[in-house]
Amino acid sequence: MPANILMCISSATVLLLGLIHFFYTFRSQAFSPDEHALQVQMEQGSPKISNQTSMWKAWIGFNASHSLGLILFGLIYTYMTLAYPDLLFQSSFLLGVGLAMLISLLLLAKAFWFSIPLTGVFVSLLSFIASIVAYQF
Repeated sequence: MPANILMCISSATVLLLGLIHFFYTFRSQAFSPDEHALQVQMEQGSPKISNQTSMWKAWIGFNASHSLGLILFGLIYTYMTLAYPDLLFQSSFLLGVGLAMLISLLLLAKAFWFSIPLTGVFVSLLSFIASIVAYQF
């Protein structure tokens, strides 16, 4: 049972980060540049890969898809923990994918983000690892 609680803490943390990020993407100015002129340039410029979008639309899309990935991770691992805990904890594949995702997020947070997501991902990773250890005992 402690393993389930720890895994739910891990997955719920990622889910919460994803939901907040999604809200910030569409319902706030949190991801807008401080300098309005930069946003105007992003709205007028296109990435080299395609002129069918603007850098601003791509920026919003990248943030939205990032949010959806976090939300999906959180929902799947919370669901698996509550509905099929033995399947989750006995699956090297599911545990490995979860660890790889959280380690990748931690490295990205350290390199490119700021302290709040870094702390959240770190808590999630520690809880994930602790849940695996707790399940063994």
